[in-house]
Amino acid sequence: MATTPSTGSFERAPVALDERITADGSSAWPVEAGRYRLVIARACPWANRSAIVRRLLGLEQAISMGIAGPLHDERSWRFHNDPDNRDPVLGIEWLGDAYRKADPGFDAGITVPAMVEIATGKVATNGFQQLTLDFSTQWTALHREGAPDLYPESLRGEIDEVMDGVYRDVNNGVYRCGFASTQEAYEKAYAALFARLDEMSERLATQRFLVGDTITEADVRLWVTLVRFDAVYHGHFKCNRQKLSEMPVLWAYARDLFQLPGFGDTTDFEQIKQHYYGVHRGINPTGIVPAGPDVTNWLTPHGREELGGRPWGDGTPPGPPPEYERVPAIG
Repeated sequence: MATTPSTGSFERAPVALDERITADGSSAWPVEAGRYRLVIARACPWANRSAIVRRLLGLEQAISMGIAGPLHDERSWRFHNDPDNRDPVLGIEWLGDAYRKADPGFDAGITVPAMVEIATGKVATNGFQQLTLDFSTQWTALHREGAPDLYPESLRGEIDEVMDGVYRDVNNGVYRCGFASTQEAYEKAYAALFARLDEMSERLATQRFLVGDTITEADVRLWVTLVRFDAVYHGHFKCNRQKLSEMPVLWAYARDLFQLPGFGDTTDFEQIKQHYYGVHRGINPTGIVPAGPDVTNWLTPHGREELGGRPWGDGTPPGPPPEYERVPAIG
């Protein structure tokens, strides 16, 4: 991540290891059950969406998952919640070690999610934009029975268009607000963020999901920012026109998804707060983590069923997560 000195605008650095894992073997990395470990952090929205898609598609048996803790420093994400501060499968303390296995001279951003080849300990890809789409399109032979189609071919043009705006103005937009270093850059990002949220609210006022009548990748991508909004982005990143809970349509939509398997049960609010408030010392020098907000309101009725829609399409909801992947329940 970096802020452009001349404009004060935050610009996200491109990922450095963006090779794909594909079914036909045309890439450097072929799809193979048990070959890779998905490393996430519960705090990170980009990683959260990979955990959601993996769970919805039932890829838990094909792709194991390592969970870095919420705190890190310049050395990288660290497995500080695991026994002996090491990932139990990869045997490393710092995720950066897997990046340097792939490239000994690696000096770019060490990010999650990352797919690590277990046998060699090398990062295969940290291409977060493509990764979940490939889970849907390249790993189909290993999907669970009843897995939903999160990227239906007939709707991909519309899904891509929605996701492009959401990424630019919402997913990345909250960071452009939080890390802006001039008033002008902040206000520009703030205006774009809330204009896009208003557009999404208008779209969702009459339909349960963003594209079509089922959950798609577009919903996953918007939701991971919404679920963090009141806990961190509203205050910590100065995205404070309104709280999510003060935007009726988006708040009901976010609760609808939260209460479905795969969404709320992959979300750890405490780790989210620990990361943003504990790591971003340029914004929060004391590192104090707020005690609030109360998150039990995520379990209140949302009424979105009245709009119809079929969350899983012709498929079925996923079963419960593996014991070792469960997050603390709220309420």
